[in-house]
Amino acid sequence: MAALLADFQRPWFVAAGWAVDLYLGRVTRQHKDLEIAILRRDQHALRRYLKDWEFKKVKRVSGGEGRLEPWPEGESLELPTHEIHAHRVGGGLTRLEILLNECSGQDWIFRRNPEITRPVSLIGLRSQIGVPFFAPEIVLLYKAKNPKADDEADFNKVAPLLDEEPRAWLQSAIETCHPGHPWLRHLQALTVNRKGP
Repeated sequence: MAALLADFQRPWFVAAGWAVDLYLGRVTRQHKDLEIAILRRDQHALRRYLKDWEFKKVKRVSGGEGRLEPWPEGESLELPTHEIHAHRVGGGLTRLEILLNECSGQDWIFRRNPEITRPVSLIGLRSQIGVPFFAPEIVLLYKAKNPKADDEADFNKVAPLLDEEPRAWLQSAIETCHPGHPWLRHLQALTVNRKGP
């Protein structure tokens, strides 16, 4: 994937569980899929770049389930649509899930709550071999909504490693979106423990 997108001149990031493993520098579990995140404003640029790929959008239906539908060329995808699937026939990488992220100017905006923002310059990191990935505080914010076992495990591995600023940002974001979330207690305890007596 990194080789495929090496010449794409817009920001892109490995997302979800693979982003956690890139942050940790090791594979910690089996992953079901490979997701990348881009800024919504770059959707047509990515489509032009992957010109030999077939694209479908995920349309949300009642109950929150998603249904794949054709994404006509030239159509601009707006919220609530935020997921695209790309497919090609051939060797190497043949499937890709693309998550569209909101932004305004130089600020990333959390699509589930536009009160939560972060400078675009802070939402990504690079692995030791140069692969861009979502910063862990961004990944954990997405995972906080309805955490499953893998999400809990990712939180437990990553939260103790966060520096003070990203940890404080994550804590504030979760407080805004999910007051009373169990992760808040752990984040607060990490802050207290690092400050010491």
